[in-house]
Amino acid sequence: VLGLQGPCLTLDTACSSSLVAIHLACQSLRAQSSEVALAGGVNILLSPETMRALARTQSLSPDGRCKTFDAAANGFVRGEGCGLVVLKRLADAQRDGDRIWAVIRGSAINHDGRSTGLTAPNVLSQEALLREALQDAQVTPAEVDFVETHGTGTSLGDPIEVEALRSVLGAQRADGTRCLLGAVKTNLGHLEAAAGVAGLIKTVLALAHERIPRNLHFRVRNPRLRMDDSALALATDSVPWPRGDRPRLAGVSSF
Repeated sequence: VLGLQGPCLTLDTACSSSLVAIHLACQSLRAQSSEVALAGGVNILLSPETMRALARTQSLSPDGRCKTFDAAANGFVRGEGCGLVVLKRLADAQRDGDRIWAVIRGSAINHDGRSTGLTAPNVLSQEALLREALQDAQVTPAEVDFVETHGTGTSLGDPIEVEALRSVLGAQRADGTRCLLGAVKTNLGHLEAAAGVAGLIKTVLALAHERIPRNLHFRVRNPRLRMDDSALALATDSVPWPRGDRPRLAGVSSF
């Protein structure tokens, strides 16, 4: 339709598909293989068989509410959606007078390796991924203001994700600032192949509006989340995120 003739890829890495697509698109731009890239994901719930199979695993929320980080978290909620971002090298976008919503400083992908199952990911792999992404972006942990988590709302997956974040980003900061954790799945449900780009778009809009939105359906923190004596905090209320003397930095995860 658009007459584009560069690299064209369809990816399936399950729920991380759209962020992996964006990662590869950024690599294509940096390698000069592309001048502009459209990257993202789409999820449509067409088959009842997948829903039945997931229901048998008891991983779906029976009340249809995603309660990420909450003590009452009882599973994820499947959702439909589509999200795309237009990517260009920063210098090219500035040259062409494009509206620049945000800059992707760096990214990384890896795999769990050996773990105990889909709902119990490998915390060491997640820690390695976070460190690699920070290194690629040339960002220190103390500079990160916000992380849009994978945050599925499961009683086991959420604590594992927070444990990895605590290990890499959780050191207390000299200036007392915090790193807030958000989860757009509490708004939209789990968009699966489009989950990552949904988190990215939310983060970009938070930068634009200078405000980090709160996580919905949150009442009491999951007691398995080890966050005391760390720089991590949950976005339980809408928090101002104003422009300042230094760039505002955020991370987006998708597993």
